[in-house]
Amino acid sequence: MIDLYAMGSPNVVKIYIALEEMGLPYTAHPVDVFGEAQFSPEFLKLNPNAKVPVIVDPEGPREAVGGQPYTVFESGAILVYLADKTGRFLAKDGAARYDALQWMMVQMTTIGPMFGQYVHFMRFAPKGNDYSLDRYRTQVRRVLEVLETRLAAVPFLGGQSYSIADIATFPWARNIGPLLGKAAEGDFPRLMAWVAGIAARPAVIRALAAVDDVRTKTTQFDQANAEAMDRLFGRGKHNAAA
Repeated sequence: MIDLYAMGSPNVVKIYIALEEMGLPYTAHPVDVFGEAQFSPEFLKLNPNAKVPVIVDPEGPREAVGGQPYTVFESGAILVYLADKTGRFLAKDGAARYDALQWMMVQMTTIGPMFGQYVHFMRFAPKGNDYSLDRYRTQVRRVLEVLETRLAAVPFLGGQSYSIADIATFPWARNIGPLLGKAAEGDFPRLMAWVAGIAARPAVIRALAAVDDVRTKTTQFDQANAEAMDRLFGRGKHNAAA
């Protein structure tokens, strides 16, 4: 039984989907990020970088950890670990493996960071950050155009088969309407069809239901106190430049 340390963010949604798609039994442990639980000594033993998701696998490699259950953090590393563990959604070798990995890295290095910064400046930054907001909105739209072009050529991001590249990207792409406005969905018809197809998969439906459940057990951003938000975002007394 894998232990998943989780909240409702897109990076965590990836891992819920992977676990459900791969048929791996797991127990979810809510981590109240907006309540600062990720900074607790217990959690920092799991991930010194104080971020979710984290998994702990009692059936993982034990030789490097003194016989203890194996811990994996960083969502991309977790996806590769689970794919290799099960032999699913990532080819063992050859071009198919690297096609999937490089498109997953597009999510890790561009989609996630650009979406994340756009959401930060849209939702959390004080007024007067128009340059930052415009920059990240532009970068979000640019990478969505890259995905649209890719999906005009192949049915899935990695090529002909559904893979961890799709699992990694779906939780971000499904938020195009809420983040850019409903009309923006019309600019990316192939991408939105891909989103709809993945959203209809039974494992994804189960995963999203589990995500809704974990959200009820953690503080949401609009309920967090000012100190928790300052620590999370490195503001106020937590600003290294102060």
